[in-house]
This record gives sequence, C-alpha cells and structure tokens, in this order.
Amino acid sequence: MRAPEFWSRDGPLARLLEPAGLVYGWATARRLSRGRPLRLPVPVLCVGNLVAGGAGKTPLVEDLTRRLRRVHSLNAMVLSRGHGGQATGPLRVDPGTHGAAMVGDEPLMMATGGLPVWIARDRADGGRAAVVDGAEAIVMDDGFQNPALEQDLSLVVVDGAFGFGNGRLIPAGPLREPVPTGLARASAVVLMGDDRAGVASRVPPRLRLLRARLEPGPRVARLAGDRVVAFAGIGRPDKFFRSLEQAGCRVIARHPFADHHPYQPTDIQPILDEAFALGAAPITTAKDAVRLPPDQRQQVDVADVAVTWEDPATLEGLLAEAISRR
Repeated sequence: MRAPEFWSRDGPLARLLEPAGLVYGWATARRLSRGRPLRLPVPVLCVGNLVAGGAGKTPLVEDLTRRLRRVHSLNAMVLSRGHGGQATGPLRVDPGTHGAAMVGDEPLMMATGGLPVWIARDRADGGRAAVVDGAEAIVMDDGFQNPALEQDLSLVVVDGAFGFGNGRLIPAGPLREPVPTGLARASAVVLMGDDRAGVASRVPPRLRLLRARLEPGPRVARLAGDRVVAFAGIGRPDKFFRSLEQAGCRVIARHPFADHHPYQPTDIQPILDEAFALGAAPITTAKDAVRLPPDQRQQVDVADVAVTWEDPATLEGLLAEAISRR
C-alpha cells in the first residue's frame, strides 16, 4: 500500500480512526511485553523505525553490515523478514536462483550487492540459521517491534522531512507505537536528512542523536542535467523524485506505485514508451529494479545511493560497544 496523505497531517479522518489506532498500539505493546527474546552468541544490531513507510532503513542496514565486515573484520550477515516474498525461511538469499517474489525485494537487492542475507518470518530461527552459517554479527533490517531476538544495539531511523507524521497510530497515522514508548527502548536515533519536522526536539537527552543523509551515487550524478522519467514503488516515492531533482536531474514525469508493487510488463512498457517519446531516460530505485521483468530491467537506469554520516566516530563507538557485549 501507499502511505495515505492524511498520515502527514492531522484531520477529521485521522481523529475518526484514532480508536482503531489505540487497538493497534495495545496489540504491539502486548506482543512486546509477552516476548522472550533469544540471546544469540553474536552481536545483534537492529535498524528499525517507529513509522510505517520509507525512512532509509535498508541503505543504513547495508552501510552498517559493510562497516562490520570491513572495519571490524566480522562476518556480518543481514537478517530480514523478507517482506513481500513467499518464502517463510529460514533461507539464505541466492540472487542466482531466487526472485523478489520468493524472498522479497530488499533482501534480494542487498544479496545482489554482495552481502550475505538471511530471511525468516521467525527471527529467532533466522538468527540461529545465520549463526550456524558462520555469522559473527547480525544486522536486522526492521524488527524493532519484534521481541524474538535480544538486541545489542537498536537504531531508530527517522526521516527528517516526515518525522513522526501526524503523531497517531496505524491506521489513524503512520506510527507503529507511541514515540516515547519506542524511544525508551532505543539505543540511538538516526536522523536522515535535514530536520524539517522537529525530530531532534523529541529525542530524550539520554539518547545519542546521529545525523546522516542519503547521497546520490555516480549513476545518478552522470544523469545531472538530463531529462528523466522516474518511477518508484517504495514507502514515499516523492522522496525519491525529489532526490533526483536535488542531484540535478530534470524529472519530467513521475510514476508512483505502492510499496513493494509486483511490477508486470504492462506496468513498465508505457513508462518506457513515454521516456522514448520524450527523449528521456527511465530511472528507478535499486529496490524497484529487482522487481522488474528482466528484459525491461535492462532498459532502465538504476539510482544508487550511499549513506554519509555527520559524525562517523560516534557511530563507530556505538558499534564497538555492541560488539564488546558479546
């Protein structure tokens, strides 16, 4: 689904749905209180958020996993639920044999980029399987509201432009749980991009506030000044479209789809035809690209992004603390 527009602001519909949101919040709190987290013999790092939709978790998961492997010399592996995929796992993702419909688009994207990725609906089973496979550290993509595994470091990612939306719980707003409740369990908050929503003022003094941003990679940079037709099926497609404009691309057409949309050839061919007619390059995200039919994927430019940190030394300190606990 695509995030409803009213999630970004308060209004009559949000207030009407508030009772359902209170039930959702109660169910989340009950699940967390009844959980008996499994303690694995390796560090477990969780990258989660408090809202539904794209906050930049997956690029952060990639960045942390590569840091653990490169800087700390640990055989770090990603653990994901495999949202959008049919497989329940535990299953190690193989880009050569698995498709997005089987394992989910985000796990497939990370595995295609060379990272070892496990998917499992049961996070405890997935964690055990990764350890048997030789994992010396596990980075969970999402799962902050899942009590299956004991977490040594819990990073809550917040989009600086969207913040916590209208401050209400699903379905009245984007929140998975109340902000104070979620931040009370967090180790640190990662603020992605400029803080236009006043996120920093909501972070308790005891919590570290890390600032980062997603920067376009070389594949986007080479399209600066060019006309592009952009499409995306992510949590907030407009965020992707804006990033292309900020990188200097001339976005002349935008096609938003629902998050994890299962693309069919009939979805993509009109976009390719439109781009050809306008003399523009069709472009999408790496997460979308793995869901495209193979022949059409070859005709589309893929936007790459990298995480840049304002204070990488503080991040490294948090990672070192998490590792030392095991």
